[in-house]
Amino acid sequence: MTETTGIPGATHLHSGKVRDLYELSDGALLMVASDRISAYDFVLTPAIPDKGRILTRMSLWWFEQLGRLVDNHVIGRDLPDDVPPALRVRSVMCERLEMIPVECVARGYLAGSGLVDYSRTGKVCGIDLPRGLTGGSRLDEPIFTPATKAPQGEHDENVSYDAVVATVGPEVADTLRSLTLELYRYAEQITRERGIILADTKFEFGRRADDSIVLGDEVFTPDSSRFWPVDEWRPGRPQPSYDKQFVRDWLTSEASGWDRGSGAPPPPLPDDIVQKTRARYIEAYERLTGETFG
Repeated sequence: MTETTGIPGATHLHSGKVRDLYELSDGALLMVASDRISAYDFVLTPAIPDKGRILTRMSLWWFEQLGRLVDNHVIGRDLPDDVPPALRVRSVMCERLEMIPVECVARGYLAGSGLVDYSRTGKVCGIDLPRGLTGGSRLDEPIFTPATKAPQGEHDENVSYDAVVATVGPEVADTLRSLTLELYRYAEQITRERGIILADTKFEFGRRADDSIVLGDEVFTPDSSRFWPVDEWRPGRPQPSYDKQFVRDWLTSEASGWDRGSGAPPPPLPDDIVQKTRARYIEAYERLTGETFG
């Protein structure tokens, strides 16, 4: 069921863990990044101040860098006058796409669910990897490790490339894999020049009416990517980061008192964790874009 917003003529279509989607009176979509933060399939409290602004500005910066490689869903930076100031700083006006139901993940380093899979099977998404790798190991070549796009409240699951082919067909699967790896390699060079390792990232793609494939959602933000400082990278241990892994690490530490397997929601984030998370997001934005966040 839709609901009307404070934007004249706009209709609320959907709210995810972080973003809210509205349809404007002219049929365009307004994607608003909130300050909500999620981890382990829970939306946490409290929110991270300015997070939505950071995600929006970082995505817009990256969409511009990637424009020569792939089209994206952004219509323009000039929002309708009816959009309130509080939303303008965290909003992107974008075109309506048929979203492809695959999380397109590129990994250049072993971490997260990829490390869990490798530790159990020696593979990630069916791809054999060399023996002896540890958390944080750099892979010989980036790999495409897709996942299901699960509904809110459910967990994305890593799947094989063959499963993607079965879902979207061989031609689209090949395009998704090629674009994912091309975008990762290009961005990894940019981040490395700025002292940041892009360990892994995920993309969402959609189709236009003419069946062309377009980059959507967000791109290369601390929510969708793992960013590690180059000068502190040490395989075999948890890596310092500029992303929400910092929050995940606190949740699974003794300090939080949370049992992930209990099914109970996580406790509220302490103020120092909130402020340190905000600082990491801002540092990632400023180091990558060269702009001052304010």
